[in-house]
Amino acid sequence: FAEVHATRIRASAEAVAAAIDAVTAGEIRGFRLLTWIRNPRLPGSRQPPSILAPPADRPILAVALAAGFSVLSRVAGEIVIGTLVIAPTGKAPQPPPAPGVDAFAALTAPGYAKAAMNFRWTEEDGGWVRLSTSTRIVATSPGARRRFAAYWRVIRPGSAFLRRTWLAAIRKRAAAAERFSR
Repeated sequence: FAEVHATRIRASAEAVAAAIDAVTAGEIRGFRLLTWIRNPRLPGSRQPPSILAPPADRPILAVALAAGFSVLSRVAGEIVIGTLVIAPTGKAPQPPPAPGVDAFAALTAPGYAKAAMNFRWTEEDGGWVRLSTSTRIVATSPGARRRFAAYWRVIRPGSAFLRRTWLAAIRKRAAAAERFSR
């Protein structure tokens, strides 16, 4: 299972990288609404911050990393994060895999679905940066694949919308930072 989205930003690579780290759920159009639909809670109720219950003012990447995602790789021009999205039936979800792509790839026991998401940015001519994000999910067994496929059919349109609006929020923040630094 996979999806890829991209945009171009008139900003420096440094401004784009900083915006990826700093953008909040409140800046991503529809993020809090769609995650609330996926994980409804009563108004005023308390829930620990997570990717499905993000505070509006905290960087969304930091929220994800504090709530079950791990950095799989961070190199110049790319960050990759990952998490387990399905655990074997009847088992409690495992803690997130150890940081690093090798540990994440090593989990091959049946019954799991692993998700990885990246942001990749490359400088282009004329002061532009191309920013893309891809989300990939791999299941470790046919049963996990069937379970995730049913879930994916329901969430994929919202996921695609959120990825595009996340890119738009990064673009807006990076472009503003670039204008401010001139």
